[in-house]
Amino acid sequence: MRFGVLGTGPWARAVHAPALAGHPSAELVGVWGRDLARAKALGAEFEVPGFAAVDELLGQVDAVSIALPPDVQAPLAERAAAAGKHLVLEKPIALSAEAADRVVAAVHDSGVASVAFFTLRFQSATTTWLTQAARTQLAGGAGSWLASIDGSPFGASPWRQEHGALWDVGPHALSVLVPALGPVVAVQAGAGLRDTVHLVLTHESGAASTVTLSLTVAPMSGGVEFFVHGDAGRLVLLPDSDPPVDAFALAVDELQAAALTGGTHPCDVVFGRDVVVVLETAARALQTGHRERVPR
Repeated sequence: MRFGVLGTGPWARAVHAPALAGHPSAELVGVWGRDLARAKALGAEFEVPGFAAVDELLGQVDAVSIALPPDVQAPLAERAAAAGKHLVLEKPIALSAEAADRVVAAVHDSGVASVAFFTLRFQSATTTWLTQAARTQLAGGAGSWLASIDGSPFGASPWRQEHGALWDVGPHALSVLVPALGPVVAVQAGAGLRDTVHLVLTHESGAASTVTLSLTVAPMSGGVEFFVHGDAGRLVLLPDSDPPVDAFALAVDELQAAALTGGTHPCDVVFGRDVVVVLETAARALQTGHRERVPR
């Protein structure tokens, strides 16, 4: 499968491009970016051209992987799907349910395959944990994703500065708690220091989970923790040492399988849209101070 990478930032350079360039059954054909010089520079690292026009790149590929801010990603994903290209999307797939719905419609109308790259969901430890959770009568769960990105390559990202941890690492939390506990039907939210957010999620199953998210904690306070609990005790999601390039390569494998069979992936664009709806509901709960229902 011939791939183009849309994006030239640190995640495209560190994960998307090297995973595709080294993939045994995928071919990296080229790179497009909003800055042509950067697209050419990234392409040169992997001996492929940088493209000035999106449509020119789309004409030479079967699929695209998009490593761009979500508000830029969504309309490009629509455009690529309309051109019949399979999609590997970053989380969140959009910054509003309305934009996410348009991507879902474009994918549905064109019949292309889609995978949203929630890193945790493509790591072996998570697969094991979700298998164990599926065998257990669960009552609830909890998670925290605390980080300090000041000074990191992602710290200067305008969309992260504006939307904070809720939209950046919140999708990761939902990507494991939703398949374990079921769809979220209501959200309560409270703000902490800086961009820290505390959520109480009510799941359709009747279970509840709590989540704390931050990109602005002290450097020594960072860490990722998730667990669910039920009749078999507490199931802890242990940290996975798999590098993100390996997880992304698996996402490419699974996109190709979905494209070949015509099936849908558990982390497809519809799941990505559902995550956006929960995040939008959480943002509304932060503003109102009330428990907010998730739109169906």
